[in-house]
Amino acid sequence: MKIKALMAEFIGTFTLIFIGVGSIAANELTNGSLGLTGIALAHGLAIAVMISATMAVSGGHLNPAVTIGCIVTRKIDAYNGCYYILFQCLGALVAAALIQVCLPVSVLKTVNMGTPALGAGITPAMGFVTEIILTFFLVFVVFGTAVDARAPKVGGLFIGLTVALDIMMGGPISGGAMNPARHFGPALMGGGLENIWLYWLGPFIGGICAAVTYNKFLMEKA
Repeated sequence: MKIKALMAEFIGTFTLIFIGVGSIAANELTNGSLGLTGIALAHGLAIAVMISATMAVSGGHLNPAVTIGCIVTRKIDAYNGCYYILFQCLGALVAAALIQVCLPVSVLKTVNMGTPALGAGITPAMGFVTEIILTFFLVFVVFGTAVDARAPKVGGLFIGLTVALDIMMGGPISGGAMNPARHFGPALMGGGLENIWLYWLGPFIGGICAAVTYNKFLMEKA
């Protein structure tokens, strides 16, 4: 277990949740001036810069779905992977706690702590399948731009862009979480734990499917 790697995962995930929830609250404060596109870009930029900053230290997972995909494909051992997930969730929890210091409680209550949630008329089954597919895209891009040794060293940018495009499509459907920690921190700090299974199981299934697919069919064998 490398403490530096765990700190990198904590800080990177903290940034995603702090900026993600903050952008949703800012949209409320500015009467919707950011909109879905602005919120998606805020999440994507946060991921892009933090993956770039932490890649050399921890691999820049910042997402339990990425880590579980790496565990299944043996890119990281289960012992260290579990610690990664723990510190990702801790980062999310602390970010959700500190955002309450920075913004009015009334605004955060209005946006339900920025917790990913099902849109109007969307059933849990619809949200579940959406989270599986969106996370598949994300983890596939992670493997193609960061895990694969042949990839150009600009993975953070393209992973961030994938987060943004996924939210633009999936935000109104499932909230576009693609990351159990993104749901866990805000949900635990006041957003509510409704459908929490969906935001863990969906990304885990999508992440594992993407990791196995890329590793088996596209990864260059040693």
